[in-house]
Amino acid sequence: MPAANETLPAAQAGTFAIGGDLTVNRMGYGAMRITGKGIWGPPADRDAAIATLRRAVELGVNLIDTADSYGPYVSEELIAEALYPYPPGLVITTKVGWERHGPGVWGHNASPAHIEKAIAGSLARLRLERIDVYQLHVPDPATSFDASIEAIARLKDQGKVRHVALSNVTLEHIKRAQKIVPIVSVQNRYSFSDREWDFVLDYCEASDIAFLPWGPMAQARKANEVVEKIAADRGTSTAVVSLAWLLRRSPVVLPIPGTSSVKHLEENVSAAAFKLSDAEFASLAAVVPKPYWLRG
Repeated sequence: MPAANETLPAAQAGTFAIGGDLTVNRMGYGAMRITGKGIWGPPADRDAAIATLRRAVELGVNLIDTADSYGPYVSEELIAEALYPYPPGLVITTKVGWERHGPGVWGHNASPAHIEKAIAGSLARLRLERIDVYQLHVPDPATSFDASIEAIARLKDQGKVRHVALSNVTLEHIKRAQKIVPIVSVQNRYSFSDREWDFVLDYCEASDIAFLPWGPMAQARKANEVVEKIAADRGTSTAVVSLAWLLRRSPVVLPIPGTSSVKHLEENVSAAAFKLSDAEFASLAAVVPKPYWLRG
């Protein structure tokens, strides 16, 4: 059972109990990148995607994040193909609220009718009777936010969902949702070089809500020179340093870096055991990143 073996690489950063009853190793895995280009269709190398998922579990990863829109459907299908019957302690989180119309093309749909239909598809593809953590992928401007959350809360009442969670939300969204149903995790864009949602993370920490940062290594942006210096001095990669910073930033942070490569997966997971010194952490904390919208 992955969660019980403290010697496994993904367990080196400790654990967090999502919702108080789902204890996972803090280093997770995001399954968006196991699909095709543009997060559309099957992966170019299906065997590599399957191998990456299986290697993640071998390394002690017992939190896998996906969504019905990844592919669409492909990521959920591959997770089941690679890992079912699931090992004890494995927590699979998925999302609802995006629809796909082509490579790189996303469209909102978080209507109650769509949510009620989508849960059946995710349960079937993942071969589950209940989704452990079901996340609203993004608020839908054409649908009342409260109505979307109420629809997911009904699924919880029906036993199809264990816990309700949010993604790509503001603090106001979180507080509104909490008036309807307990919220156990929030997934927002966040990294060393992108701290726009610092105040949301602080709220999650104060409320014992898990925070799953997407884009945890600030994809496609040059690493800050301080990160590069620490990586060079310690003989590791900027990815490892960036993930280690997230793990130290708050005990509620559960990084979910994604990849379709076993090599990159192993590198990412090694960050769970990488400890920044107090001086290194202080030097990183002193850096003030540019706002997200000002970066080139």
